[in-house]
Amino acid sequence: MSGAPLLSVRDLSVAFTQGGRTSTAVDHISFDIAKGETVALVGESGSGKSVTALSVLKLLPYPPASHPSGQILFNGEDLLAKDEDGLRKVRGNKITMIFQEPMTSLNPLHTIEQQIVEILSLHQGMRDRQARERTLALLREVGIRDPEKRLGAYPHQLSGGQRQRVMIAMALANEPQLLIADEPTTALDVTVQAQILELLAGLKQKNGMSMLFITHDLGIVRKIADRVCVMTKGKIVETGPTGDIFTNPQHEYTRHLLAAEPKGRPPAADPSAKTVMTGDGVKVWFPIKQGFFRRTVDHVKAVDGIDIDVRAGQTVGVVGESGSGKTTLGLALCRMISSQGGIRFEGRDINRLSFREMRPLRRELQIVFQDPYGSLSPRMSVSEIIEEGLTIHEPGLTADARDTRVVDVLQEVGLDPETRFRYPHEFSGGQRQRIAIARAMVLKPRFVMLDEPTSALDMSVQAQVVDLLRALQAKHDLAYLFISHDLKVIRALANEVIVMRNGRIVEHGPATEIFERPRTDYTRALISAAFRIETAPTGTVSE
Repeated sequence: MSGAPLLSVRDLSVAFTQGGRTSTAVDHISFDIAKGETVALVGESGSGKSVTALSVLKLLPYPPASHPSGQILFNGEDLLAKDEDGLRKVRGNKITMIFQEPMTSLNPLHTIEQQIVEILSLHQGMRDRQARERTLALLREVGIRDPEKRLGAYPHQLSGGQRQRVMIAMALANEPQLLIADEPTTALDVTVQAQILELLAGLKQKNGMSMLFITHDLGIVRKIADRVCVMTKGKIVETGPTGDIFTNPQHEYTRHLLAAEPKGRPPAADPSAKTVMTGDGVKVWFPIKQGFFRRTVDHVKAVDGIDIDVRAGQTVGVVGESGSGKTTLGLALCRMISSQGGIRFEGRDINRLSFREMRPLRRELQIVFQDPYGSLSPRMSVSEIIEEGLTIHEPGLTADARDTRVVDVLQEVGLDPETRFRYPHEFSGGQRQRIAIARAMVLKPRFVMLDEPTSALDMSVQAQVVDLLRALQAKHDLAYLFISHDLKVIRALANEVIVMRNGRIVEHGPATEIFERPRTDYTRALISAAFRIETAPTGTVSE
């Protein structure tokens, strides 16, 4: 890592101009990446990380984007000064990029083979058999099992981890000198995340390439980066070797990031507390139909005989990888999908109730979803979103009474009531999740299903939301079913933990026992991956 840097960003600024107003997203930043080095660009949402990465390849929309100052030198040549023809020789050849969400980056209408072959054809002139053989070699290199069977698959037919491996294969197709990885593991389960990080580190060493790794998760940085640049509000506030940043952070913001993870523990479980929700042998089987007459030939056993009790003032955490049946179980308990088995809410069997009979109970059973931006109507103001449930379940309330309830619940979740006439797009991700929580809490429920409510948020915002949920639970004696693949959040909130895999429970018990003395290899692999103790053993967890 000696000699002239491979990439040198010098005094770079990025501005956006809209409606006559100019805002600065990146403000005079500088950093270098040496040959064979991994540099992590770390910061929370809105800090300017991704804008910096996109600027390297001039992938921003020009206009409204512009560069008031700076140079981006790659092998001594200023990329910002190159025209489109000059950039095409660099993009995809010498510098490649992988993005956070592979499902939106891959073409849903083309097979995996078509998408990789297209790159080989455009950049290397490969055709037919040669391109196919190179595609198979790339898929093997990134750890895709039975690649011959995957060539004809479409993106939606692959798991999240497999899709990200395909993206990595596409990025490595032309043996680049620099790989830019923009939050490549954020949308993945912890075990798959650990596998992808191990894969990237191995490929980097094997191919001798450099890497710019963008993330908000400092746990990942410790595992993969040689040096760290900490970014906030468009500026790099601290840079240095990874070890120094973690052991002796100099800037207050760096210390804030290092401390920003869910802390504390839930109050001790009270075994005498009232049981709010009970599931006995809950099953959700989806039929597999084939043939002209669409006969049922088998079933996908999404939830296969689950027993669960959730008590007032306590939290049951449900963990497992994508596809394990966590969300399906929660939806079944809330009677959002059909299921078999017994479901009792405060002692009453609700699994036999009709839609009409369930309606009065809906206010007692509330859900907070993973993506607040997707679950909040963009056409409604915050006030309209929160009071919608009141108009349905408490039609006798006057407009003033509803507004008073909205103001009270916004104060309770830590939002300024004066903002209630704004729309969801005017709020940050953490604020939108608080709005979603307020929408659930305004009806004063007894049972709340929280489906990955923190996974789309920055670490510091995650910690704030966890503290809020814990305070609301203590105040209102709420029963939570908390679904997540993030074991750090589960440890901070849950009294009991259920570990699910392939629709079944593989381990169930008090949270302290699950975390301190896990009994199964699968649980140990999840905990190992979540807390970065070591990489999950090969073959322990499959995608």
